[in-house]
Amino acid sequence: MKCFLSLSYKLLPLFSVALFAACSNQNNAANNPANNSANNPASNTSTNTKFAAAKGCKNIGVLLPESDSSARYEAYDRPLLEKEIKALIPDATIQYANANNDSDTQQNQADAALTKGACILVVDPKDSDKASVIVQKAKASQVPVIAYDRLIQDPDVAYYVSFDNVRVGELQGQYIADQFRKGAFGLKQGANLVMINGSQTDNNALQFREGAIKALKPLVDSKQLNLVFDQYTPNWDNARAQSIMEGILTQQKNNVQAAYVANDGMANTVIAALRSQKLDGKVLVTGQDATLTGIQNILTGDQSMTIYKPITKEAQATAQLVAALSNGTEPGAIVNGQTNLKSGEQIASALITPIAVDKTNVQQTVLADGYLKKDQVCNGLNGDTTGICRG
Repeated sequence: MKCFLSLSYKLLPLFSVALFAACSNQNNAANNPANNSANNPASNTSTNTKFAAAKGCKNIGVLLPESDSSARYEAYDRPLLEKEIKALIPDATIQYANANNDSDTQQNQADAALTKGACILVVDPKDSDKASVIVQKAKASQVPVIAYDRLIQDPDVAYYVSFDNVRVGELQGQYIADQFRKGAFGLKQGANLVMINGSQTDNNALQFREGAIKALKPLVDSKQLNLVFDQYTPNWDNARAQSIMEGILTQQKNNVQAAYVANDGMANTVIAALRSQKLDGKVLVTGQDATLTGIQNILTGDQSMTIYKPITKEAQATAQLVAALSNGTEPGAIVNGQTNLKSGEQIASALITPIAVDKTNVQQTVLADGYLKKDQVCNGLNGDTTGICRG
């Protein structure tokens, strides 16, 4: 579905997903009679009762959504989840599957994991709505589902572990706003801005856009920035993002000064479109995930910023929740928020803080944490504008 909207209403989020500070670890109190008082202290008793199969569980299914639009899932999430879960449950068996961007495949993979005795599922959904089928099938066997990284639109999700995704978008949008106020990248009154968002079936993409709009709306409303394009990209498809950017450049006769791009994979192909018009490095381009390519593009000046999301912390929080379910214990401080579903019901959440990265703090963040190694980033890299690879 295309989302190229007129200026009169394109700034309204498709829906608002609110993140609230948690005063309890209550999960979907309205639907859980064992925990139906908002005044009750934090408790996980009802979760353990509802998902009885999890007690003593050592067979964990881990289902990730894809590997073609972002390198993170196979390079980071899979090994980190396996490492962290086995650190807390040493004799755990982990059934792993990647859906390769197909929601039906992911449902079949979940069925197979349950058939093979998985008693806890960790699911990063390909489609936030369709994955509800996975949750309900698991529930029928009293198996809990932890929604990992992307929200699943189902009130029977046991927990949600992710980053503050509205904040991710805010950081991206605020970066554009800050650079505009500095006059960087030739940004001035009436500069043209495009928004190439992620997949509309991914709840995270909706939240990223929501946060970005929140930061950019004052500049667009005041006509300081001219939002000429705003569209979701099916399946986070990198090639589609490139063709979209090529079309925008043709339509605008190369008159584009800033490109909000939701992640590094699409940013790289957007940069390719800009390069064909000799605009690479001249147009502000955002990204997300602090991928190797994204960081290299930042060092060469082709990409302006990315969002570093410490996946290690996300995997650790997920493993702690898996262990709590297996041990029949409360999650404690791991759960630090509530996330609203489209229905208005809430999911107990562990939300981790994202970090904006540009050429000024690559060394202090991504490299200092060991998320990427300097040798890895600098290997074969030409045109480093920061001096990091010369040091």
